[in-house]
Amino acid sequence: MKGRMIVLDHIGDRETAALLVDGKLQDLMIDNDDAPRPGAIYRAICDRPLKGQGGMMLKLPEGETAFLRQGKGLAPGQAILVQVTGYADDGKAIPVTDRVLFKSRYAIVTPGKPGINVSRSIKDDDVRERVLACAHEEGVSEGFGLILRSSCEGGADEDIIEDITAMDGMASAIMADKDGVAEALTDGDGPHALAWREWVEPATVVTDAGGFEDQGVLDQMAALSSPRVSLDASAFMYVEPTRALVAVDVNTGGDTSPASSLKANIAACKALPRALRLRGLGGQVVIDMAPMSKAHRKQIESTLRSAFRADSIDTALVGWTPLGHFELQRKRERLPTPLGLV
Repeated sequence: MKGRMIVLDHIGDRETAALLVDGKLQDLMIDNDDAPRPGAIYRAICDRPLKGQGGMMLKLPEGETAFLRQGKGLAPGQAILVQVTGYADDGKAIPVTDRVLFKSRYAIVTPGKPGINVSRSIKDDDVRERVLACAHEEGVSEGFGLILRSSCEGGADEDIIEDITAMDGMASAIMADKDGVAEALTDGDGPHALAWREWVEPATVVTDAGGFEDQGVLDQMAALSSPRVSLDASAFMYVEPTRALVAVDVNTGGDTSPASSLKANIAACKALPRALRLRGLGGQVVIDMAPMSKAHRKQIESTLRSAFRADSIDTALVGWTPLGHFELQRKRERLPTPLGLV
């Protein structure tokens, strides 16, 4: 089927959302009951500072621990509101921030950062004025700021105002609930809510039970069990997670033409965001490119930059190592895809 399609279904008991473009799986979110969701908000209790790292270990409910990178001015026993920013590696504390945000499809309320800002993606002056009028009509509580997201461009005024009202109300209630014992205050959005919030471009939405099977999602998920990703012509790459990092190995296959290495590397750069996204991989990523001249490195960097600019997960392009590998640092917004469910 041509065009964009969002399929909302379940795999076993797990809520799951898939994004297809022209029938090809582009994004996949699977709920995980074993770890707090990114975006979840807690009232945490400061436990102990980590000297030399400038951070603070925190106590969460049910014996869980969290790590706040900036712990200056905090004292053990103090209650603090924090928000989960990603998933933790095995045996490590849950990463959190004290810069709590309240995010919906059209609006983000920012406690402690007053002011109204419109996404730079909205270029049309008339549209910017329209969404600003929605913000000024509704307003937010004192001391709060507001970010109007790029999705406002296609949103109806009443929907934008409704989102602002809902997020401001939630922010007001939670920010007033700072004192007390460690407690979970929000669970964070699941895959279906995230799909509504983040996949905002026009799409056909399928919510019927069995939608994954009907739309071929399960077959494409099963293919993710292999680390091999086919590229242009005979080229391919392997994307394999280890405990320390994600290793990416690019190969030209049977192509022995003079330009084969550069072509394979460019194709790998374009395909890598999707390969990482569908597999739920993050952290340190090391790419072993097919052998090529150093003169082509700027072209590779430009291709990587363009590919990851369109990706929904924050990824920093770190650069080349002395051995000629390229390193990335990718936010751990998801856990590795549990392919055993398929």
